[in-house]
Amino acid sequence: MANKFRRFMDSASDSTTLLGEGTRFVGQFSGRGHFVVCGEVEGDCELEGSLTIAVDGSWNGTIRAENVVIAGQVHGEVRASGQLEVAASARVTGSLTGASIAIAEGAIIEGGVNVSGVSEPIAFSEKRSELE
Repeated sequence: MANKFRRFMDSASDSTTLLGEGTRFVGQFSGRGHFVVCGEVEGDCELEGSLTIAVDGSWNGTIRAENVVIAGQVHGEVRASGQLEVAASARVTGSLTGASIAIAEGAIIEGGVNVSGVSEPIAFSEKRSELE
């Protein structure tokens, strides 16, 4: 049985698409599954699945996905239909919207935070040494 308190990224089981460090992508894309950005993206996305922006990753544009984890930098709008996690290392300039939002102590957000579900934003302290 799944632990309801376990963070969604700890239990991701779909195949993963990786945009590696030192890689730059410009344009729009869509897809399904789990995506991890360690490089740079300039553009918009519509994803059926989850997106992780790693510590060294950056995104400039609009993000629409089921679940989103931000540990790097985002400039733009983020809309998660499910969970949205903002790690302590994150820097966000733009609006965040999610059904459930967790914001780590130390995260920098310059913009609005909108919870579209029934819960209020959750503050947490990152316990992991690195975001995987």
